[in-house]
Amino acid sequence: MYAIIRTGGRQFRVQQGDTIYIDRVQASAGDKVTLGEVLMVAGDGEPSVGSPLVKAASVTATVLEQGRDHKIRVFKYKKRKHYRRTHGHRQSYTAVRIDSIQL
Repeated sequence: MYAIIRTGGRQFRVQQGDTIYIDRVQASAGDKVTLGEVLMVAGDGEPSVGSPLVKAASVTATVLEQGRDHKIRVFKYKKRKHYRRTHGHRQSYTAVRIDSIQL
């Protein structure tokens, strides 16, 4: 059985046992979180597609770690004007393991 979930403005295809990296969630390592925006659930039988969400469906996950991704450089430049700006950014993430999909 697998599900399509939406979190942090992105969509993920998940099934039990998967590890995904989502935008930061306020939880400590070892906590259980419920990802409630389930767009589709499919598996053995007929798939359930929501409009926009599948009612009474949820995905339970365990928080593995909180971290920050690698640094990216943002560079602004205007030719012939001597304008240059460099900024760095590190995105925060939460690593979660999918425990179960309830329908």
